[in-house]
Amino acid sequence: MKAMMISISTDGLKNGKWYEYVIRFVLGGLVTAAAAMLAKKYGPSFGGLFLAFPALLSASVTLIEKHERERKAQKGLHGTNRSRQAAGADAAGAAMGSIAMIAFATLVWQLLPHHSARLVLSAATVIWASVAAGVWRVWKRHYVRRLRRAVAGFSRTGDRRPEFSNHRR
Repeated sequence: MKAMMISISTDGLKNGKWYEYVIRFVLGGLVTAAAAMLAKKYGPSFGGLFLAFPALLSASVTLIEKHERERKAQKGLHGTNRSRQAAGADAAGAAMGSIAMIAFATLVWQLLPHHSARLVLSAATVIWASVAAGVWRVWKRHYVRRLRRAVAGFSRTGDRRPEFSNHRR
């Protein structure tokens, strides 16, 4: 299996317009303020659930879709499918991160009252990273397996629809 190199890129920051960042900031602030009001009324555990809500996901996904479509249009291509795939990949990543965040929050919730904050947060961060990597690995393996099956079925039958698509025959 080929190792994947993980890297950080700031290229995406160049693609955004100033008002898109303002939209993200405002949406994030609104969700945070709503979570604070819920925490005040119903308690911090309930309000905390809404802080874990991916406040920027809706803004992020729509902006990713728009930027991908525009990038493909500059090359003379339609780009609808690619832009939807890019937005879907971002949403899938957010879901995977949310699963890992549940593990982080559970560990902190259970251990913080009895142990030092530094130890608990360090352990929870390691657990978060491990769970996120594990969820990604499971998703990637199954996705690749479905894709291989679809390609094999496509080449044998000449069918234009892959096996894992939502289309009915």
